[in-house]
Amino acid sequence: MSEPLMATYNRLPVTFDRGEGVWLWDTNGRRYLDALSGIAVCGLGHAHPAVREALCEQAARLIHTSNLYGVAEQERFGALLTAQAGMDRVFFANSGAEANEAAIKLARLHAHRRGIEAPAILVAEHSFHGRTLATLSATGNRKVQAGFEPLVQGFVRVPYDDLDAIETAAANRPNIVAILIEPIQGEGGIRVPSDDYLIRLRELCDRSGWLLMLDEVQTGIGRTGRLFAFQHAGIQPDVMTLAKGLGNGVPIGACLARGAAAEVFTPGSHGSTFGGNPLVCRVGRAVLETLIEGNLIANAEVQGAYLLDSLRAALAKTRGVVEIRGRGLMVGIELDRPCGALVGRALDAGLLINVTAERVIRLLPPLIIDRAQVEELVATLTGLIHGFLGDA
Repeated sequence: MSEPLMATYNRLPVTFDRGEGVWLWDTNGRRYLDALSGIAVCGLGHAHPAVREALCEQAARLIHTSNLYGVAEQERFGALLTAQAGMDRVFFANSGAEANEAAIKLARLHAHRRGIEAPAILVAEHSFHGRTLATLSATGNRKVQAGFEPLVQGFVRVPYDDLDAIETAAANRPNIVAILIEPIQGEGGIRVPSDDYLIRLRELCDRSGWLLMLDEVQTGIGRTGRLFAFQHAGIQPDVMTLAKGLGNGVPIGACLARGAAAEVFTPGSHGSTFGGNPLVCRVGRAVLETLIEGNLIANAEVQGAYLLDSLRAALAKTRGVVEIRGRGLMVGIELDRPCGALVGRALDAGLLINVTAERVIRLLPPLIIDRAQVEELVATLTGLIHGFLGDA
């Protein structure tokens, strides 16, 4: 019998059967420390009681109707989420890519209503915004785009964390209407910008009449030690997109907006069959309430700082380690060579990590991780890194 699944993934030789907290067990009963959280998805870890109870209770009550009708859970979750984010309105989707599609459409519609016929959105090199046609066009990664041409037009690419490049682009392109940027680049290698980057972007957008649109699909929902990464800078975006940790594994995305941007969409201008159904919104509300009430955002900040300090101490004199960077529980270890082989070695050692941008070990552990688990993570991983660099 032929393989029934399309070959879109190079899967590792393991299948997981169950999880609890920061741990996963494979079908052979072997335990692994999950330092990836399903790529920043399972912030509450695996099989969290709040998620389980919300799923079971809502599934027994009502899973789906349609956005043609009122959805009480969507309204409850929307009210909580917008209040926490300081935003006015939210559109619920099913993924981060869909949330970013909504933001792109919102920016274009906003521009057209202002008489701008060919609006352009500034995006960054090495960014990642999704794999739909518009979001991969916005993405600054040629590997993601290759073979899918012609790409969607209307994006102007500039280096990340470079205000001068944005100023130059602005001077040459009067049709720019928005900036779409990640507060910290995830797929691009855990690239943390200068402390004043978002502040200066906010000032530039205010001065130019642009929308500041932040892709917080990976950085949001407590990952960086704040509920949203923009809160580190003390600014407010016009549009923000979320997904990943928003549902702790249940597929949900969100595009939030404030001010004039919140009034752009009208009935018929955008929509989703499954977006914001009762099940996903009930789970999303449980996730957000648990994060806030359980002090887990502060835990992400404390354990993230300890993780960074411990990695830097253990690898301080290791030749081949270029930089260790991150914020909260979003950490990257850049080596001076491709290090994809470390993913398999870590798996053999009972640790789940991944490598992005070819040379950056990416760590995204659950926000519930404790100090002993951080110490186990550091001890295992630094041993693997020393061995890998010594072998190379």
